[in-house]
Amino acid sequence: MNEVLVIDVGNSRMKWGLRGPRGWVAQGAVANHDIGSLAVRDWQSLERPARAVGVNVAGEAARVRVEGQLARWRLSMEWQYASAQAGGVVNRYANPLQLGADRWASLVAAHRREIARDAPPRPAIVVNAGTAVTIDALDADGVFHGGLIVPGVHLMLQSLSDNTAGLRVQPGTFRDFPTCTPDALRSGALQAVCGAIEQMRAKLARDAAEVVCYLAGGGAHEIAPQLTAPLERVDNLVLEGVLVLASQSR
Repeated sequence: MNEVLVIDVGNSRMKWGLRGPRGWVAQGAVANHDIGSLAVRDWQSLERPARAVGVNVAGEAARVRVEGQLARWRLSMEWQYASAQAGGVVNRYANPLQLGADRWASLVAAHRREIARDAPPRPAIVVNAGTAVTIDALDADGVFHGGLIVPGVHLMLQSLSDNTAGLRVQPGTFRDFPTCTPDALRSGALQAVCGAIEQMRAKLARDAAEVVCYLAGGGAHEIAPQLTAPLERVDNLVLEGVLVLASQSR
Protein backbone atom coordinates (compact mmCIF):
# COMPACT_ATOMS: atom_id res chain seq x y z
CA MET A 1 0.00 0.00 0.00
CA ASN A 2 2.37 2.71 -1.26
CA GLU A 3 -0.32 4.90 -2.79
CA VAL A 4 -0.51 8.59 -1.87
CA LEU A 5 -3.70 10.68 -1.93
CA VAL A 6 -2.81 14.11 -3.34
CA ILE A 7 -5.19 17.06 -2.95
CA ASP A 8 -5.40 20.59 -4.38
CA VAL A 9 -8.18 22.72 -2.85
CA GLY A 10 -8.66 25.81 -5.02
CA ASN A 11 -11.00 28.76 -4.64
CA SER A 12 -14.02 26.99 -6.12
CA ARG A 13 -13.15 23.32 -6.61
CA MET A 14 -10.97 20.57 -5.21
CA LYS A 15 -8.87 18.34 -7.44
CA TRP A 16 -7.49 15.06 -6.17
CA GLY A 17 -5.44 12.12 -7.39
CA LEU A 18 -4.32 8.77 -6.02
CA ARG A 19 -0.69 8.21 -6.98
CA GLY A 20 0.91 4.79 -7.02
CA PRO A 21 4.43 3.60 -7.90
CA ARG A 22 3.48 3.40 -11.59
CA GLY A 23 1.50 6.63 -11.89
CA TRP A 24 -2.00 7.94 -11.23
CA VAL A 25 -4.40 5.23 -10.09
CA ALA A 26 -7.51 7.40 -9.77
CA GLN A 27 -8.34 11.08 -10.18
CA GLY A 28 -11.27 13.42 -9.74
CA ALA A 29 -12.51 16.93 -9.07
CA VAL A 30 -15.48 18.28 -7.09
CA ALA A 31 -16.89 21.68 -6.27
CA ASN A 32 -15.79 22.80 -2.82
CA HIS A 33 -19.34 22.64 -1.47
CA ASP A 34 -19.40 18.90 -2.33
CA ILE A 35 -16.21 17.99 -0.44
CA GLY A 36 -18.28 16.74 2.50
CA SER A 37 -19.61 13.79 0.48
CA LEU A 38 -16.32 12.53 -0.97
CA ALA A 39 -15.94 9.65 1.49
CA VAL A 40 -19.30 8.10 0.53
CA ARG A 41 -19.06 8.87 -3.18
CA ASP A 42 -15.75 9.31 -5.01
CA TRP A 43 -13.58 7.71 -2.33
CA GLN A 44 -15.91 4.92 -1.27
CA SER A 45 -14.13 2.23 -3.31
CA LEU A 46 -10.57 3.47 -2.69
CA GLU A 47 -8.28 1.46 -0.46
CA ARG A 48 -6.60 3.27 2.40
CA PRO A 49 -3.69 5.39 1.11
CA ALA A 50 -0.33 5.34 2.86
CA ARG A 51 -0.35 9.16 3.06
CA ALA A 52 -2.57 12.14 2.29
CA VAL A 53 -0.81 15.32 1.17
CA GLY A 54 -2.12 18.54 -0.28
CA VAL A 55 -2.44 22.29 -0.57
CA ASN A 56 -5.41 24.49 0.31
CA VAL A 57 -6.13 28.11 -0.65
CA ALA A 58 -9.87 27.98 0.16
CA GLY A 59 -9.65 28.69 3.87
CA GLU A 60 -10.35 27.02 7.18
CA ALA A 61 -13.78 25.60 6.37
CA ALA A 62 -12.44 23.72 3.35
CA ARG A 63 -9.53 22.40 5.40
CA VAL A 64 -11.89 21.02 8.04
CA ARG A 65 -14.12 19.37 5.41
CA VAL A 66 -11.17 17.65 3.73
CA GLU A 67 -9.76 16.38 7.02
CA GLY A 68 -13.21 15.11 7.99
CA GLN A 69 -13.31 12.94 4.85
CA LEU A 70 -10.02 11.29 5.84
CA ALA A 71 -11.46 10.18 9.18
CA ARG A 72 -12.77 6.95 7.62
CA TRP A 73 -9.16 5.91 7.10
CA ARG A 74 -7.87 7.41 10.36
CA LEU A 75 -5.41 9.28 8.18
CA SER A 76 -3.86 12.65 8.99
CA MET A 77 -3.59 15.31 6.29
CA GLU A 78 -0.10 16.62 5.54
CA TRP A 79 -0.63 20.16 4.28
CA GLN A 80 2.18 21.72 2.25
CA TYR A 81 3.10 25.41 2.34
CA ALA A 82 5.37 27.81 0.50
CA SER A 83 8.89 28.28 1.83
CA ALA A 84 12.04 30.18 0.95
CA GLN A 85 13.40 27.24 -1.03
CA ALA A 86 12.26 23.73 -2.01
CA GLY A 87 12.51 21.33 -4.91
CA GLY A 88 15.33 23.31 -6.46
CA VAL A 89 13.24 26.51 -6.58
CA VAL A 90 14.19 29.74 -4.79
CA ASN A 91 11.25 31.89 -3.67
CA ARG A 92 11.83 35.63 -4.15
CA TYR A 93 8.45 36.67 -2.72
CA ALA A 94 8.90 39.51 -0.21
CA ASN A 95 7.46 37.15 2.43
CA PRO A 96 7.89 33.62 1.02
CA LEU A 97 5.28 32.19 3.40
CA GLN A 98 2.57 34.42 1.90
CA LEU A 99 2.84 32.85 -1.54
CA GLY A 100 -0.14 30.62 -2.29
CA ALA A 101 0.71 26.98 -1.71
CA ASP A 102 -0.80 25.99 -5.07
CA ARG A 103 1.38 28.53 -6.90
CA TRP A 104 4.45 27.25 -5.05
CA ALA A 105 3.64 23.64 -5.92
CA SER A 106 3.17 24.56 -9.59
CA LEU A 107 6.53 26.33 -9.71
CA VAL A 108 8.27 23.33 -8.15
CA ALA A 109 6.57 20.98 -10.63
CA ALA A 110 7.48 23.13 -13.64
CA HIS A 111 11.12 23.31 -12.56
CA ARG A 112 11.20 19.54 -12.01
CA ARG A 113 9.87 19.00 -15.53
CA GLU A 114 12.47 21.34 -17.00
CA ILE A 115 15.46 19.69 -15.33
CA ALA A 116 14.16 16.27 -16.45
CA ARG A 117 14.33 17.27 -20.14
CA ASP A 118 17.13 16.13 -22.43
CA ALA A 119 18.01 19.78 -22.96
CA PRO A 120 19.04 22.77 -20.86
CA PRO A 121 16.25 24.09 -18.61
CA ARG A 122 14.23 26.96 -20.04
CA PRO A 123 12.77 29.92 -18.19
CA ALA A 124 9.06 29.42 -17.70
CA ILE A 125 5.81 31.27 -17.17
CA VAL A 126 3.69 29.13 -14.85
CA VAL A 127 -0.05 29.77 -15.16
CA ASN A 128 -2.91 28.43 -13.05
CA ALA A 129 -6.22 29.37 -14.67
CA GLY A 130 -9.03 29.05 -12.18
CA THR A 131 -11.43 31.51 -10.55
CA ALA A 132 -8.38 33.76 -10.52
CA VAL A 133 -5.45 33.38 -12.90
CA THR A 134 -1.94 33.36 -11.46
CA ILE A 135 0.97 34.13 -13.79
CA ASP A 136 4.40 33.42 -12.29
CA ALA A 137 7.90 33.98 -13.67
CA LEU A 138 10.53 31.26 -13.13
CA ASP A 139 14.01 31.57 -14.59
CA ALA A 140 16.09 28.69 -15.96
CA ASP A 141 18.02 28.42 -12.68
CA GLY A 142 14.85 27.83 -10.68
CA VAL A 143 14.49 31.32 -9.23
CA PHE A 144 10.90 32.52 -8.86
CA HIS A 145 11.00 36.27 -9.50
CA GLY A 146 7.37 37.13 -8.82
CA GLY A 147 4.01 36.99 -10.51
CA LEU A 148 0.57 38.40 -11.23
CA ILE A 149 -2.94 37.58 -10.07
CA VAL A 150 -5.77 38.61 -12.39
CA PRO A 151 -9.48 37.72 -12.46
CA GLY A 152 -10.31 34.62 -14.45
CA VAL A 153 -12.37 34.86 -17.63
CA HIS A 154 -15.65 33.91 -15.94
CA LEU A 155 -15.01 36.25 -13.02
CA MET A 156 -14.43 39.15 -15.44
CA LEU A 157 -17.65 38.34 -17.31
CA GLN A 158 -19.61 38.07 -14.07
CA SER A 159 -18.26 41.42 -12.87
CA LEU A 160 -19.25 43.11 -16.13
CA SER A 161 -22.72 41.61 -15.99
CA ASP A 162 -23.26 42.56 -12.34
CA ASN A 163 -21.97 46.11 -12.61
CA THR A 164 -22.87 47.28 -16.12
CA ALA A 165 -26.55 47.41 -17.03
CA GLY A 166 -25.93 47.51 -20.77
CA LEU A 167 -23.76 44.38 -20.74
CA ARG A 168 -26.14 41.94 -19.05
CA VAL A 169 -26.14 39.51 -21.96
CA GLN A 170 -24.87 35.98 -22.36
CA PRO A 171 -21.17 35.96 -23.44
CA GLY A 172 -20.59 34.76 -26.97
CA THR A 173 -17.65 33.22 -28.83
CA PHE A 174 -14.03 34.31 -29.10
CA ARG A 175 -13.35 36.32 -32.25
CA ASP A 176 -10.26 38.18 -33.38
CA PHE A 177 -12.52 41.08 -34.39
CA PRO A 178 -15.84 40.78 -32.51
CA THR A 179 -18.84 42.37 -34.21
CA CYS A 180 -21.46 41.84 -31.51
CA THR A 181 -21.58 42.52 -27.78
CA PRO A 182 -21.65 38.86 -26.59
CA ASP A 183 -18.56 38.04 -28.67
CA ALA A 184 -16.88 41.27 -27.55
CA LEU A 185 -17.36 40.28 -23.89
CA ARG A 186 -15.82 36.83 -24.15
CA SER A 187 -13.07 37.91 -26.54
CA GLY A 188 -12.15 40.86 -24.34
CA ALA A 189 -11.91 38.75 -21.19
CA LEU A 190 -9.79 36.11 -22.94
CA GLN A 191 -7.53 38.71 -24.52
CA ALA A 192 -7.02 40.40 -21.14
CA VAL A 193 -5.85 37.16 -19.52
CA CYS A 194 -3.70 36.07 -22.46
CA GLY A 195 -2.23 39.54 -22.84
CA ALA A 196 -1.07 39.48 -19.22
CA ILE A 197 0.51 36.06 -19.78
CA GLU A 198 2.31 37.08 -22.97
CA GLN A 199 3.50 40.36 -21.47
CA MET A 200 5.06 38.50 -18.54
CA ARG A 201 6.64 36.06 -21.00
CA ALA A 202 8.13 38.97 -22.98
CA LYS A 203 9.67 40.45 -19.83
CA LEU A 204 11.24 37.12 -18.88
CA ALA A 205 12.49 36.60 -22.45
CA ARG A 206 14.68 39.72 -22.47
CA ASP A 207 17.71 37.60 -21.60
CA ALA A 208 16.56 34.27 -23.08
CA ALA A 209 15.69 33.02 -26.55
CA GLU A 210 12.79 30.79 -25.49
CA VAL A 211 10.34 30.93 -22.58
CA VAL A 212 7.93 28.04 -22.14
CA CYS A 213 4.47 28.50 -20.66
CA TYR A 214 3.18 25.80 -18.31
CA LEU A 215 -0.61 26.01 -18.14
CA ALA A 216 -2.94 24.30 -15.66
CA GLY A 217 -6.37 24.84 -14.13
CA GLY A 218 -10.02 24.57 -15.04
CA GLY A 219 -9.83 27.47 -17.50
CA ALA A 220 -6.78 26.14 -19.36
CA HIS A 221 -8.80 24.70 -22.26
CA GLU A 222 -10.20 28.13 -23.10
CA ILE A 223 -6.91 30.02 -22.76
CA ALA A 224 -4.54 27.57 -24.44
CA PRO A 225 -5.61 28.17 -28.09
CA GLN A 226 -4.86 31.89 -27.74
CA LEU A 227 -1.30 31.52 -26.40
CA THR A 228 1.91 31.30 -28.40
CA ALA A 229 4.34 28.37 -28.37
CA PRO A 230 6.13 26.85 -26.59
CA LEU A 231 3.18 25.83 -24.44
CA GLU A 232 2.74 22.80 -22.20
CA ARG A 233 -0.67 22.15 -20.71
CA VAL A 234 -0.32 19.95 -17.63
CA ASP A 235 -3.60 19.19 -15.89
CA ASN A 236 -1.92 17.75 -12.78
CA LEU A 237 0.77 20.41 -12.38
CA VAL A 238 -0.20 21.38 -8.82
CA LEU A 239 -0.55 17.73 -7.76
CA GLU A 240 2.88 16.94 -9.23
CA GLY A 241 4.41 19.76 -7.22
CA VAL A 242 2.66 18.67 -4.03
CA LEU A 243 4.24 15.23 -4.41
CA VAL A 244 7.71 16.78 -4.73
CA LEU A 245 7.16 18.98 -1.68
CA ALA A 246 5.78 16.07 0.35
CA SER A 247 8.75 13.86 -0.57
CA GLN A 248 11.09 16.46 0.92
CA SER A 249 9.09 17.03 4.10
CA ARG A 250 9.51 13.55 5.58
